[in-house]
Amino acid sequence: MTDRAQPAFPPDHYLNRELSWLEFNARVIEEAADGSNPWLERLKFLSIFSSNLDEFFEIRVAGLQQQVYAGVEPQDFGADGMAPADQLIAIERRAHDLVAGQSRVLTREVFPGLAEVGIERVRWGDLTPAEKRQAVGFFRASVFPVLTPLAIDPGHPFPHVHNKSLNIALLVERKNGGLPRRHFAVVQVPAVLDRVMIVSRAEKKVRFILLEEVIAEHLGELFGHLKVVSHTVFRVTRNTDLSIQEDDAEDLLETIEESLRQRMRSDPVRLEIAADASDLFVEMLTEAHDLEPRDVYRVDGPVDLTALMALHRLEGFAGAKDEPVVARVPPPFAAADDVFQVVRARDVLVHLPYESFTCVMDFINQAADDPQVLAIKQTLYRTSGGSPIIAALARAAQNGKQVTALVELKARADEQANIAWARMLEQAGVHVVYGIVGLKTHCKAALVVRREAEGIRRYVHLSTGNYNPATARLYTDLGLFTADPDFGEDVSALFNLLTGYAEGYEWKKLLVAPIDLRERIISLIEREEQHARAGRPARIIVKMNALVESTVIDALYRASTAGVTIDLVVRGICCLKPGLPGVSERIRVTSIVDKFLEHSRIFYFENGGTPDVWLASADWMPRNFWRRIETVFPVQDDNLKLRIVNDILRLVLADNVKARELQADGTYRRRVPAEGEAPVRSQVALQLLAREASRDKKSDSRPKLVPVVRRRPDTDPAPGSGRARTRR
Repeated sequence: MTDRAQPAFPPDHYLNRELSWLEFNARVIEEAADGSNPWLERLKFLSIFSSNLDEFFEIRVAGLQQQVYAGVEPQDFGADGMAPADQLIAIERRAHDLVAGQSRVLTREVFPGLAEVGIERVRWGDLTPAEKRQAVGFFRASVFPVLTPLAIDPGHPFPHVHNKSLNIALLVERKNGGLPRRHFAVVQVPAVLDRVMIVSRAEKKVRFILLEEVIAEHLGELFGHLKVVSHTVFRVTRNTDLSIQEDDAEDLLETIEESLRQRMRSDPVRLEIAADASDLFVEMLTEAHDLEPRDVYRVDGPVDLTALMALHRLEGFAGAKDEPVVARVPPPFAAADDVFQVVRARDVLVHLPYESFTCVMDFINQAADDPQVLAIKQTLYRTSGGSPIIAALARAAQNGKQVTALVELKARADEQANIAWARMLEQAGVHVVYGIVGLKTHCKAALVVRREAEGIRRYVHLSTGNYNPATARLYTDLGLFTADPDFGEDVSALFNLLTGYAEGYEWKKLLVAPIDLRERIISLIEREEQHARAGRPARIIVKMNALVESTVIDALYRASTAGVTIDLVVRGICCLKPGLPGVSERIRVTSIVDKFLEHSRIFYFENGGTPDVWLASADWMPRNFWRRIETVFPVQDDNLKLRIVNDILRLVLADNVKARELQADGTYRRRVPAEGEAPVRSQVALQLLAREASRDKKSDSRPKLVPVVRRRPDTDPAPGSGRARTRR
């Protein structure tokens, strides 16, 4: 089950995982710098960049540092052969460049642009007398009581700084026996208070100041008779990838809670500090946190831009944002009130966020209240605050149904929320299970068992994305409803695997990790290779978030050399090198970064002229193949296949506005329309398709499925479109 074969090609045939991820975040910055995006959307991308980079340091950089300390041997390096120490050096160089670029875009473009549309950042010296009175009043009433000044001297050692908390470091002076003595001190900016403080609001205009600037102006009040000589803002990022010994844990929930507490005090990996901070502060903070000079990131502008997402939520500035998407009810559900009646008659595909997530919530809500429903089983990896799905599951249990919820406590960044949901569901009578020891449950599945006149029938929902109403408005995902008996039997077996020790089941429809998913994916790729060698139609199109597993990359290289045309639409990490002579000349890799996070996973195999289309919860990474429970499920209905291939994939491949093409050296070039070619922005086009489908209830009467054909990567990059040029 964990056969880790060595890469079949030399190290220079693979891109480094960590550096590839940084290039993804570079594309996020590129969107922030794109003048065609509205100002608040550009600010949103800057905030996303900061959030992404936080997690990268917490997990990936921390892991590399641990490998360096442990002395990892060369045989344990990745397929690219890059040693952990060399990776850290390369990361430091690229990450510093990206952070500097982020600061430039913010200070030179976005802040001035926001001011032009009425959202102005002001400093303390810019406040009007009325604004100062408001800021001072707020500080006295709400901020000062929360603050705790912490001195640093022989009697007061350096205080512990929580992970990602914002802090102010001070140098204070006092006289002792007539001689001035200087000491350091620290004040934490309270995370319980909003960091963006609106100081004045008028019609279509707001002025705001950041909380740390208000606190800095009043530091003298915190330290009484001491003189504040200087101060700076800083932030420490810590290792949050703490291992959990599940085999030894008597109560996994309590173990996870303890792990969350440990994360606040784990080893530091990065120091962010204001660009104008004196070297004295940098030396003191690096020494206190045992950091190297390369771990220090000087920030020209506010430290930590994640808080600025609050500005994106301001009302009254529609012109500074993208037009909101009105999610359409999928036509089959729009024509009927009974979800079970619709799914009993046909399979239904739902494309988020262009179509509404309400049909998924209706599915669970109707099941909770339907007296004919006997049982509901559902996986919960990430969900939103006040989730209606959680409420429906609790209500179903209270209504006497057999309800099982598989709650993944180890979902990164959502552990605390999932603990709360688990306890609430248990109190309502839901049977809560935490999955299989050593594996994360990443598959997205819901099963409803219903008594009907013909007997027991199982209704299934499978998805590429989470049961989260909030992200359903922000991520592109695909979900499939079906009452197919084979699907029902497979999903029942899946839940038996998750809740018990069921083994040996022969899956009828699903491909499941970690059982043999990697092997099945490779066999599908090799089937295309065989078709190509025999002169039959052969084509692979894969849309996913990441491609890392070297043995799968090797299979794609072999298929390419056999003549298979391959399109990979990989939003984030891609370790495959396209365009290598004699190896990957027929492989094109595209990344789309746009207003919605591309999250759906679609696998298309032409199969000699009888195409197979699969949807998946899994990317092609080692963790998906061996350390997670994942599902890959086929789309069987020809009309739904047609929709995925001729609508979704065709538009994605034709994108020449938000698409970037990966080069063999790891850089990306933005694709632009060729002369005379119409621009295609796939997300906008898919939104229009959903709108048209909602108007035409007969939209499922479609022509026969036509295989997607691309002649060569360099001559026809998008089926049905003209050639697109690229630019850096």
